Amino acid sequence: PPRSTPKPSSAASDVYKRQTMSPFEHGEVFVTDDGAETDLDLGHYERFTGVAARKTDSVSSGRIYSSVLEKERRGDYLGKTIQVVPHVTNEIKDFIGIGDDEVDFMLCEIGGTVGDIEGLPFFEAIRQFSHEKPRGQCLFMHLTLLPFLNASGELKTKPTQHSVKELQSIGIAPDILVCRSEHSIPQKEREKLALFCNVRSESVIAAYDLDSIYDAPLAYHKEGLDQAVLNAFEITPAPKPNLDVWKDVSERIHNPEGSVNIAIVGKYTQLEDAYKSIAEALTHGGMRNRVKVIIGWLDAEKFDTEAVEPHLEGYDGIPVSYTHLRAHETRGNLVWRLVREKK
Repeated sequence: PPRSTPKPSSAASDVYKRQTMSPFEHGEVFVTDDGAETDLDLGHYERFTGVAARKTDSVSSGRIYSSVLEKERRGDYLGKTIQVVPHVTNEIKDFIGIGDDEVDFMLCEIGGTVGDIEGLPFFEAIRQFSHEKPRGQCLFMHLTLLPFLNASGELKTKPTQHSVKELQSIGIAPDILVCRSEHSIPQKEREKLALFCNVRSESVIAAYDLDSIYDAPLAYHKEGLDQAVLNAFEITPAPKPNLDVWKDVSERIHNPEGSVNIAIVGKYTQLEDAYKSIAEALTHGGMRNRVKVIIGWLDAEKFDTEAVEPHLEGYDGIPVSYTHLRAHETRGNLVWRLVREKK
């Protein structure tokens, strides 16, 4: 039974076989408190749930296969033929189940796209994981895209229908559809999705583009996502959610009392997600102080051939990435010296 304040856990499974991550390709490498280098999505989970992420909260295909090979070489499988089912899928299930006796509920994201060959072992693993749990203890939520054709002025539901069909063919029936869309989803299209994807119409949830990611909790509540989850788990009656904190956050973001200009100097500024945690920390500081933080992105490589001073004019603050300072001590020290002189 859930406690008065439910304790959540987050887990992310990346279907790609990567052991190192390029900031240009994946964005920020989010480092957990216990030193794991993970995908930036885990940072969002930590910021939204308030639960510190751990190295056991993220895994990639590379780690899964590496663990299976290590066990085989130790003789753990007693010379049996190593197969995707059951050895790889069991390894994935073991990862998902880490610490489930410590929490009231767990969110597990399977990255990638339905139909990708890399994801098949993960989909089979979560199918087995749900099958092995008592009825009503797992639900599947499918995030999908509803493309809009400008030429005809209509949303297309066929891609979603086909991805759900692909999931159903391997034994996974989504309970809830979360549909990304830039345009309003008409009731007729919701009913079509419900009919052909075999979900209830109230479980077709629109995920519209928002001005701020911190508007998402209120937007999903308005769409009825929380109630759809409660219905799927047959949790009734349920207390009314207290959204005062999120209303305050939204009000602070959209009604600031001032603004500050902050420059972020770094090597990977062509891709803003490479410094996601720094940007989010500045956003949080702005919310706390009721000011809008306007971020300027400065490529430190330019300082090799151009004067630094013109690039720094008009900024109220300049945090410099520690990793950049270590990699480019001369340029980093030059920036810091200029900042101290103009303090």
